[in-house]
Parts: sequence; structure tokens; C-alpha cells
Amino acid sequence: MNPFEATRRRQGRKLDSLLLETVRESVLAGHGPVTPSTVAAAVQASGRLLGTAGALEAAESINAELNGLGPLQQLAQDPAVTDIFVNGPNSVWLDRGQGLERSSVHFDTEQQIRSLASRLVSAGGRRLDDGSPCVDVRLNGGYRVHAVLSPISTTGTLLSIRIRREKVFTLPELREGGMFSEQGEWVLRAIMSQRLSFLISGATGSGKTTLLSALLGLSHPTERLVLIEDAAELNPVHPHVVTLESRHGNLEGGGALDLGELVRQALRMRPDRLIVGECRGAEVRELLTALNTGHTGGGGTIHANAAEAVPARLVALGALAGLNAEAVRLQVSNALDVVIHVDRTPTGRKVASIGVLTDTSEGQKVVSALQWHPTGMTCGPAWPALARRLDPALPAGFDWSGSGGAPGTSAETWSVDAL
Repeated sequence: MNPFEATRRRQGRKLDSLLLETVRESVLAGHGPVTPSTVAAAVQASGRLLGTAGALEAAESINAELNGLGPLQQLAQDPAVTDIFVNGPNSVWLDRGQGLERSSVHFDTEQQIRSLASRLVSAGGRRLDDGSPCVDVRLNGGYRVHAVLSPISTTGTLLSIRIRREKVFTLPELREGGMFSEQGEWVLRAIMSQRLSFLISGATGSGKTTLLSALLGLSHPTERLVLIEDAAELNPVHPHVVTLESRHGNLEGGGALDLGELVRQALRMRPDRLIVGECRGAEVRELLTALNTGHTGGGGTIHANAAEAVPARLVALGALAGLNAEAVRLQVSNALDVVIHVDRTPTGRKVASIGVLTDTSEGQKVVSALQWHPTGMTCGPAWPALARRLDPALPAGFDWSGSGGAPGTSAETWSVDAL
């Protein structure tokens, strides 16, 4: 950047900050709410000669500073963006589903990031300061904001923003986006139709919530769905959905409602499908108990690097609830049927595998039924058993014609009619 351009940008930022402060004082002096119209009126009343386009741009920018995400607002307006991360004034990143990308958006100072974080957290009904340096809140508009202050963060204020889009993808749309094949869609539909209990596993940002919302939309319209979440993110297209959200304790530590308690409350609400948005703690005990007492067709999501790691993850979570490994194994044996693992690849999010929870001589394992490979989906050892359970809901004469049988075995095509 040449010296003239650098000077011009510094003067522009100074002008913006002066205008922001003038407009802020003007709108906050009023008695009504701060709305885009009041901000626009304050910009016009400031007397700055900005022109029509300049005044409109200034009003949008200042409204974002006062009510929205500040400099990040322009990124949130891109419908493809699902996550925004701020690591420093000149380190802003975003995710459009193809992996993290560095953004050209920047902040002037570290204090500007901290001020934005404090305002967002305050809008969520909590406080962010040295006594509470790590906070997670949900805001109107579908934003889930997590903020960390220094010295907990060694690089300054950190912001992580997850954006919940109102649009819910259907299975055909996910298939067209490359998440699975047409035959994979049939299998997923059959899992829901036959009311198999399931977990969707995967890493952060792999598409677990997106897929879960789409699957729940396949539930029969007469079914009552009760969703339990730490922060409401699921929004299935269904006529009868009830969502319960956990609550943090107040400053004195009272009033907290964790996921385990919400699962117990949900059981009194006569759910046809009970869903825990993310199993991450002791609530796994209540979920497994519910799925073992007639509440079939339920499930949730769980963080795991691979489907094969899910049994160990469940044991670890069960330990938080006071269950030993044998107790978890017995509960899981009758509670869960299928693990659907999603992964992020260079070409986008994929259903990497569909496995069946099975007790073996070596312990509980997720045995592959279908596995994604660059050449297509292939059948694994558990496909015949899964196909028998899904048979009534699969198309007549359904054939899985992947690239062959399970990896490492002789090629073979499983047909439901042949079972």
C-alpha cells in the first residue's frame, strides 16, 4: 500500500469513528429503541456531506456497530457463511463449508474487538469481564457467540460466532450438494421410517446439525419431537416441535438447568422422538435410559473423529454420570442402532459412513455397513443385517451398487431381495 493510500484510510477510519460517536450520542439520547430508521435519521442530522450512497452506507455500518456484529456484519450476510472467527485485529476467518478462509475484514484495535464482544454478550443477558472471561450466549437472529478475554487468551480477545440459518436443507438438497448419493438418501430415509435410534458423529463444523435437522423433517407429521439443546440450533421443518434449552446459573450459581435435567423433564412431555442436540456430558445417561424405555427413533449428535471412536466416547461420557464401562455397554446395546458419521473433505461435507453398534468378543464396536470412498459408497460387513431391518422402507428391488463390497474384501453387491 502506498503512503497516500495509507493516509487516506487512516483519515477515513478517523472520520468513521467521529461519525459513529456523534450518531451514538444522538440515538442514545432519544427515548425510543435504536432502529435502522433512527440511525439513518441521526446520520442525516449529523450534517456530514456524504451523499445519498455514502449516507446509506454510513447508516448500515453504524447500525451494525450499534445493533449487529460490527465489521463482521457483512460476512454474516453471506448465506453460505456458517462460522466466523476473530483471533485478532488482522486475523478474521470464516467458513463457507469448504474449510476456513481468511477474510479481508479487519478491526482497528484490540479494544474494538473487546467492545464488540462485550456488547454481544450483554445482549445475550450475560457479562464478559475479568471475573467472567469465557462466555457463551445465543442471540436473536440465530447467532451463537463465544468470547474469551485475555489473559485466558494469550493473543487478546477471541470471538467465535456460529450462525444458525433459518433455511433448513432437505435431503434432496444435501444430496445435490454432494453430501451423499441417491442410494445413500434412500438408506437415511429408511432409518427414519423404521424408527431406528441413531447418533450422528463427526468433528466440529462437519455438518452434524445440518443433517440432523434434515432427518428430523422426515418424521411423520403426527409425531411430537422434543429437542434438548445447550444452545438452540436445530430447526427442523415439522409441524410439532418443542425445544428445551439449558440455562446457565446466575452470578450466585443458582438457577442452572443442565441437559440431564431437561431430558428428565422431556420424558414427562410424551415425546414420540427425543433428541439431544449434542451429547457432551452426563446427560448421556438419561438419553440412553429414555431410548431403553420405549422412546425409539430418537438420538442426537456426538463429537468423534471416526464412527469407530463412538463407543469409547460413550464410555467416557458415561463415566461423567457415574456409569462404568459395562453399564454403558449394556445400555447402548439396546438403546442405539446406527451411527452416521459425517466428515469434511476437500470437496465438502460428506456422510463418510453408516455403521451398526455391535457387541463383539473384543467389546462394543461400530461395524461398517456403508463406507464412503472417492469412487463411491461401498458395503461393509454390517450391511446385510442393516438391510434386513430397513427392507420394508427401501424401494422394491433396492440394490446397493457401489464400487463393490467392503474395502479389503472381494467385490460384492448386496441386494435386499437376496436376503
